[in-house]
Amino acid sequence: MGVIGKLIGGPAAVSALGDAAKGMAEVFVPSATRRMELSAEAQMAALNQFGDEFGNPSVGWFDRLVNGLNRLPRPFLAFGTIGLFVYAMVDPVQFARRMVGLNAVPEPLWWLLGAVVAFYFGAREASYFRARAVRMPSGLAQGPASGDANPALEDWRGRS
Repeated sequence: MGVIGKLIGGPAAVSALGDAAKGMAEVFVPSATRRMELSAEAQMAALNQFGDEFGNPSVGWFDRLVNGLNRLPRPFLAFGTIGLFVYAMVDPVQFARRMVGLNAVPEPLWWLLGAVVAFYFGAREASYFRARAVRMPSGLAQGPASGDANPALEDWRGRS
């Protein structure tokens, strides 16, 4: 053993001295690892709370009514457009009179109507997109094609 080892008192004393230095350093600079662990715990707690909150949606009469009303605009738009074609063939004069009335609508109001319809259907599509489950392609789920073992990947698969 060297001179420093004799002065300090052996491997156990060196380890104790290192722990003391680490504890003293954490007084002035917080541990980044512990901060990340606490952040991950807080995120998991928030996700679990959201999961509990939205995991069992209530299906009362009001929820069923609103879901039913949300399903009406698309059929109304589709059948209404077909109805306009039928109306144009049945009574062309009245149809032309109503189209002249639509021509009097200012252009900014048409832009506003387009934005409302686009946001309505965009929000519905985004809602369906968020609700759908993500599936891993079968080729990626099998692992590397060469058959080489990847310990980190196997550990990750074991945890999830």
